[in-house]
Amino acid sequence: MYFEENYIYHIYNRGNNRELIFHSDENYRFFLRKIRREIQPISEILAYCLMPDHFHLLIQANNKSCESYRTNTGRMLSEQTLVKKIALLLSSYTKAINKQENRKGGLFQPKTKAKQLNFSKGKIDYLFTCFQYIHQNPLHAGLVTKIENWPYSSFIEYLNRIENGLCNIGLIKEMLNFEEEDFYDLAYLKPDEHKLKDIF
Repeated sequence: MYFEENYIYHIYNRGNNRELIFHSDENYRFFLRKIRREIQPISEILAYCLMPDHFHLLIQANNKSCESYRTNTGRMLSEQTLVKKIALLLSSYTKAINKQENRKGGLFQPKTKAKQLNFSKGKIDYLFTCFQYIHQNPLHAGLVTKIENWPYSSFIEYLNRIENGLCNIGLIKEMLNFEEEDFYDLAYLKPDEHKLKDIF
């Protein structure tokens, strides 16, 4: 992974062999706390969704994301801070789940994907498609009958206008140019099938 400042990325990974990565409500909450601690301070989170065997993050990289990572001893590494923090998020979560489930080895697939959405044409369309897709994921997977019934996505933050959540609500509203009263209807629009393949 390599991040560029002000660029938007769809970041995702799943469990090895599609195995569960979340076994309980507390596992989801623990992972979200880790995102708040590791990822939120160094990037702009635009959307997220945690699914039983995978997760999605939609972020905008900033200057902190792209800086070289500085260790606790002050040594600079060649890795970017956001790359290192994603690795730390997943490795520390894996350790916790391995202990909980009495298992060994990797929990996630070896390579976390980060698809850049800043195309020369229609970048807002791709951003909107990804934003829709992430929130509709639990609905399409048959986990809920309404998007708002899945508690582990940013849809709730936008719907309830939660200002101290993980997402920079003001930033995505500015990028997508939508009014708060239109959010719910927009969220249920079917994503453009032709654009879906370009968010992965």
